[in-house]
Amino acid sequence: MKTILLLIISNTFMNLAWYGHLKFKNQALWIVILLSWGVAFFEYLFQVPANRIGAQEWTVPQLKILQECITLGVFSVVAFVLFGSPLKWNYVVSYALIVGAVFFAFKF
Repeated sequence: MKTILLLIISNTFMNLAWYGHLKFKNQALWIVILLSWGVAFFEYLFQVPANRIGAQEWTVPQLKILQECITLGVFSVVAFVLFGSPLKWNYVVSYALIVGAVFFAFKF
């Protein structure tokens, strides 16, 4: 559970670094790159320990699949909160397939 919590926090910072700068389209590119790098630093403060802890329990491919699933969930919240992006039916189906991948990675 600690790994999952750390990955959620890490992915929140990651999504803010990757997409948050899109709210500031009038800023110079070099400024938003530096700001994104600064935010990404905090991502790594949580991501590295999450993977270290998780690797004691799961395989590296399992960690990656879990991380991708968490990323999509966090991204959906960030996209809605920052950009008002609705969750369409085809996105839900796509996410369900990825959750299915997590199931298969951990059960078989």
